[in-house]
Amino acid sequence: QVQLVESGGGLVQAGGSLSVSCAASGRTISTYPMGWFRQAPGKAREFVAAIGWTGGSTYYADSVKGRFTISRDNAKNTVYLQMNSLKPEDTAVYSCAARTRGSINYYYTSGGDYDYWGQGTQVTVSS
Repeated sequence: QVQLVESGGGLVQAGGSLSVSCAASGRTISTYPMGWFRQAPGKAREFVAAIGWTGGSTYYADSVKGRFTISRDNAKNTVYLQMNSLKPEDTAVYSCAARTRGSINYYYTSGGDYDYWGQGTQVTVSS
C-alpha cells in the first residue's frame, strides 16, 4: 500500500507561482513512475505532468509546458510540482499518482496507468 498526501495548494493571483508537494508513505516510491493530474469543476480529470523513477525523464501536457516543473526527491519520498506563470484556467484540484505495477515506459500520461492516488489539493488562480 502507498499513501499519498498532497500539500501546498492555495490561492494565487494570475501570473504568480505556487509549489505543491506529494509525500508518500507506506512504501518507498523511489522505483515508481509518478504523475500529477488535475480536475476542474465540471470537467474531466486531465494529465498535467509525469516523471520517471530516476527523475531524469519528464513529460508535460501542452497546456503547462514551459510553466510547470515536476521533480522528485526519492530520499524524501516526495514528488513536487512547481507552477509558474499561473493562469485562471489552471484552477483545479491537483492530485498526485503512483504507478506500482511493472513499468516498461519511463512515464505515463493516462490516469488508468496509475495505481494509487492522493486526495488532492486545491489550487485557485484569481484573475
